[in-house]
Amino acid sequence: MYILSKRNAVILAVALSILMWLTRDHHVATLTHLPDASWAIFFLLGFYFRQRMMLPVFLAQAALADYVAITQFGVDDYCVTAAYPFLIPAYFSLWMAGRWYAAHHQFHARSLPLFATAVATGAAACELISSGSFYFLGGRFADTSLTEFASRLAQYFPGNLANVALYLGVAALIHVLITNAQHSASPAQ
Repeated sequence: MYILSKRNAVILAVALSILMWLTRDHHVATLTHLPDASWAIFFLLGFYFRQRMMLPVFLAQAALADYVAITQFGVDDYCVTAAYPFLIPAYFSLWMAGRWYAAHHQFHARSLPLFATAVATGAAACELISSGSFYFLGGRFADTSLTEFASRLAQYFPGNLANVALYLGVAALIHVLITNAQHSASPAQ
């Protein structure tokens, strides 16, 4: 498992919190707004933090960011339905995927297929839980069917997967740069 120093853990937690607050109310990218980074954030929490307490802290932070966006900034509350609590297991699946990858991570290109597998599996589980609960339990659709749900998955999942891949790709690049810099700065043994 990858281990952060206490100082780096604080810096990363603050950075992820800022990223959540900056992107949480925009689920679709525009020229002036980044797409929601929540999926990537929960994966990274699983990868970098051994403390299980980080998961509920960020779950609460996501809910608070949604509440503030809706009540203070006029963001539409269309997605807040009876299915909203299902975001907990949806984000948990990403967190678990991050934890799984942390246990198998090696700082080598050979671990990239494991990284891709963990991300794809966590994202697919998150999509099925969050979209499935919204579609079938959210009360926004009068007539639901597995066929219609499958077409909605085909429509929305590629964009969600691209968002998480974008953020995690940037995070992986930063991880490599920092790790290489730390190894270069270490005295030779």
